[in-house]
Amino acid sequence: MFTTSWGRPVTEPGAGWAVIDVETSGFKPGDARVISLAVLALDADGRVEQSVVSLLNPGVDPGPTHIHGLTAEMLEDQPQFSDIVGDVVELVRGRTLVAHNVAFDYGFLTAEAELADVELPIDSVMCTVELARRLELGTDNLRLETLAAHWGVTQRRAHDAFDDAVVLTDVLAASLRRARERDVWLPVRPVTRRRWPSGRVTHDELRPLKVLASRMPCPYPNPGPYVSGGPLIQGMRVALAAEVQRTHEELVERILHTGLAYAEAVDLDTSLVICNERRPARGKGYLAHELGVPLVSDAKFMDCVGAVAGRAGVGEAHAGEQFALF
Repeated sequence: MFTTSWGRPVTEPGAGWAVIDVETSGFKPGDARVISLAVLALDADGRVEQSVVSLLNPGVDPGPTHIHGLTAEMLEDQPQFSDIVGDVVELVRGRTLVAHNVAFDYGFLTAEAELADVELPIDSVMCTVELARRLELGTDNLRLETLAAHWGVTQRRAHDAFDDAVVLTDVLAASLRRARERDVWLPVRPVTRRRWPSGRVTHDELRPLKVLASRMPCPYPNPGPYVSGGPLIQGMRVALAAEVQRTHEELVERILHTGLAYAEAVDLDTSLVICNERRPARGKGYLAHELGVPLVSDAKFMDCVGAVAGRAGVGEAHAGEQFALF
């Protein structure tokens, strides 16, 4: 079983990763179909334990052949997703699903599972694009081929599901090593689910973390505005401006993990706004400046967030509990 405290993954025996890549007939899950699939089940150290690799007959036009190289004739005698979904279920069970732009692969995988009337036991996902952002690699972009070149990983057939999954496995291993060396939080996200009127539970879409965070009540009262030079205090309302270097997802993780409250809007009750400009010309940073709400750079925030002051003797561990309730 794989459990997570939002960015601090904890592995137990049998836990690990499920690296996935799909080639599809289009770009919208539910309309387009998966025509090639590779899922590599890894142990907690990144070693491949099992795999499911297959071309699939989607029963529709395969779409952009010039990208993936697959024709209707090549797929005609291949299995359908429903024929292999049982193997996929066993591979992903207890593992965190990993993909390069995980929302895309996850969306297609779950759409195919719904068509096959199967619920996939996926409880958490991680995007290697977001992970690469946090590692500050200095690359020109975060495309898979660029990261492969950065880490010295050979890519033989781009847009081939199996080769892309193998390449991503090596990129993941190198990225995890760097994350451990630099104490970078992993962008592991829990999966939310919805229940249909029939009672059946299906996977929900991977909504932006800010959307989920904006709906979470904070268990601590707002202590008021941040005082420069003082500590962050649980319950403080924190908003994010566009003028930051770190991703909003990483900052929201830290806000929730330590018992601060994420604020979607800026008003007089906002304790601080994370913004890297002293006098921003627009947006939430500008509004904060006009209202007298303190502005704090993301670097200063990251320095302070490791020592958030508790309220009434309640420490950071309790704050992490409410973060795991999704």
